[in-house]
Amino acid sequence: MKKESRRSQRVADVVRAELSRLLLLEAHDPDLKRVTVTDVEMPPDLKSARVFFSCLGGDDERALALEALRRAAGYLRREVGQRCQLRYAPELHFVADRSLERGARIEELLHQVRPPEPDLEDGDTGEDPE
Repeated sequence: MKKESRRSQRVADVVRAELSRLLLLEAHDPDLKRVTVTDVEMPPDLKSARVFFSCLGGDDERALALEALRRAAGYLRREVGQRCQLRYAPELHFVADRSLERGARIEELLHQVRPPEPDLEDGDTGEDPE
């Protein structure tokens, strides 16, 4: 891993933590209270950031959260730039993170194709008594 990519990853981690804190403690918009920042990716120049987020609820709640994040982007950008002491406040681009949903769907599909495990009765450990 190059020095630049390590640096951008470290800065991305700091930005993620600061955004999470801002949304949790300082956001006044109720649509932002359900948002969790899952990851941040930054290029080596640190002038932009792709912010991945998840949200409780379905597609409607995710759309509301995305719109609320876009409305708050200027405030969040300014605060992140100041609090993380960055030369340039990164431009924030919000992307819905659907990895949890995909993981749950894969788990559901695997559960459907796996043979059912035998139920163990109370006290039955599945071992042969001797």
